[in-house]
Amino acid sequence: MISILVASHGRLSEEIVKTSEMIAGKQAQISWLSLDPNDGIDSLQAKYNKALTVFTEHHDVLIFTDMWGGSPFEAAGRIVADNPKHIALIGGVNLPILLEAFVSRKTSLTNLVDHLMSVSKNAIRQFKLSENHEGI
Repeated sequence: MISILVASHGRLSEEIVKTSEMIAGKQAQISWLSLDPNDGIDSLQAKYNKALTVFTEHHDVLIFTDMWGGSPFEAAGRIVADNPKHIALIGGVNLPILLEAFVSRKTSLTNLVDHLMSVSKNAIRQFKLSENHEGI
């Protein structure tokens, strides 16, 4: 099973993991880390290294960050660069995609990432009323 690490500015990562577990049940091999106001890239990278030690050895890891290009993403990119065969990074986590990762992670890391990138296109949609406004 692929391990999942969610990282964000502030406590978003902790709360999205807790919310997803409220829906899907307690998950094994999942953790989160938060960027605090005083953190820089180096201290954040140290947090990543510490967070990765909680996972069972020989597990591939998928890292989600709250957004593409932010400090959590940049620090995670450095981690991935050190071990690209066993760690992948997706920027822009949301609840539907995290839940999908939970139920789809008994596959290879490459297959999981490909699957999540494919289904993520439907993870956010605009609500539109029908012309006659009947039903939702």
